[in-house]
Amino acid sequence: MVKPKYITNISHIQHLSEEEKRILQTVSEKFVFRLNEYYLNLIDWSDPQDPLRKLVIPSSEELLEYGRWDASDEDTNYVVQGCQHKYSTTALLLVSEVCGAYCRYCFRKRLFRSDVKEASLDMADGLEYIKKTPEINNVLLTGGDPLILGTPKLRWIIENLRNIEHVQIIRIGSKIPVFNPMRIYEDKELLDLLREHSSVHKKIYVMAHINHPREITSDALKAIEALHEAGVIIVNQTPVLKGINDDPTVLANLLDKLSWAGVNPYYFFVNRPVAGNSSFVLPLEQVYQIVEKAKAKTSGLGKRVKLVMSHTSGKIEILAIENGKAYLKYHQSRDGVYGKLMILDCPPTASWFDDLPNNEQFWEKPTKMTDSVVSVNQLPPTPQNKRPSND
Repeated sequence: MVKPKYITNISHIQHLSEEEKRILQTVSEKFVFRLNEYYLNLIDWSDPQDPLRKLVIPSSEELLEYGRWDASDEDTNYVVQGCQHKYSTTALLLVSEVCGAYCRYCFRKRLFRSDVKEASLDMADGLEYIKKTPEINNVLLTGGDPLILGTPKLRWIIENLRNIEHVQIIRIGSKIPVFNPMRIYEDKELLDLLREHSSVHKKIYVMAHINHPREITSDALKAIEALHEAGVIIVNQTPVLKGINDDPTVLANLLDKLSWAGVNPYYFFVNRPVAGNSSFVLPLEQVYQIVEKAKAKTSGLGKRVKLVMSHTSGKIEILAIENGKAYLKYHQSRDGVYGKLMILDCPPTASWFDDLPNNEQFWEKPTKMTDSVVSVNQLPPTPQNKRPSND
C-alpha cells in the first residue's frame, strides 16, 4: 500500500510565498500543522479563498483572541484516560492523537498539543470500564483519527469490543475517506477486518467528516464503495463553516453527492467556540437559514440531516430561528432531559448556545468524573514544548 507523504513543516509548502511561510510558522507553533500530498493536490492554489485551502492551511486569524481550547468541557466526560461516557448508551474511546491532516477548525485541536494527555494508546482501562457498564451498547472510536492506526492495532481494539456482549454498534469517526482514501481501498486486511465484524446484527459505522463536495473525488468514492462492500454503514457530519461551506448551493451539492454515494447525511454542526476558530464563526440565525435553503434544494434523503450544537450539556437541535427567537430541543442530553423544548431570545450576533440570554436556566455545568485528565483550559494558551517533526 502506497502511503502519501506527510508534511508537518509549513515552510515545506512550495505554493506559499516566503512571507506567508514566515507568518504561518508562528501559527503552527500554537496550533499544530499536518497535511499529506494527496489532499495538498486537491487545493486550487490560484484561489487564495479556496475552501479546501482554508480547511487545512493555517491562517494568521487563528491567533486572534477567541474561545477556549476545550469549548465543550470534554474533560468532564472522562471516566478513565482515553474513555468518555457522556450519554448513557454511548462511550467514546480516544484511540489516537494524530489525524490524516489537521483541520484548522477542529474542536479537538487540543489533543495535538504535546502537553495534553487525553487519548490513550493502551485501551485496557477504557475497555474494562465499557465491559462493566452494560448500559453502553455503542462505542465510538475517535481521537484523532482511528484509521491512522495500523490495521493490527485496529483489529485488537475491534475484537476486544466484539467480545463485550452488550456492545452492539462500533462507530469509527474518520476523515480518512477523503484525506487518504487509498488507506481504505488498498488495505485488504482492513476491509477483511471490517467485513468480519460488521454483521447484520452488530454493525460497524464510519462517521465520516466530509466538509465540502470537492472532497468527494473518484478516489474517495472508491473508498466509500469499498467500505460498503465490507458491510459498513457510512454517515456524514460537518460543521457549517464561514468561507468553506456557508453557501446553500455548496451544502446542497454536498447533500446530493453524499446521498448519491449512499452516505447518510447525519449532522450539520454549529462551529464550537474553540480557540483559534474565530474566522469560521457564523451567527446562529445565518447558519439556520443557510441549512434550510440547502435542504430546499435536495431530496428527502438529504433533508434527514439535523442541525445541532454539540454543547457541554448535550447535542442541542436547532428546530427554527424566527423573529428573534431560537426554538431548540435536546437531541442528546447529559442530564437525561431528551426532547426538552427551549424557546430563547436569539440576538443577531449570537453564534453559540451560551450567547442566548437565560440559557443557564436549562442546564448546569457538570463536574469532572475523574481527576486523571487535566483540563487543557487550565494549561497555558500556547503549548510549552513542541512535538518532534517527522517531516
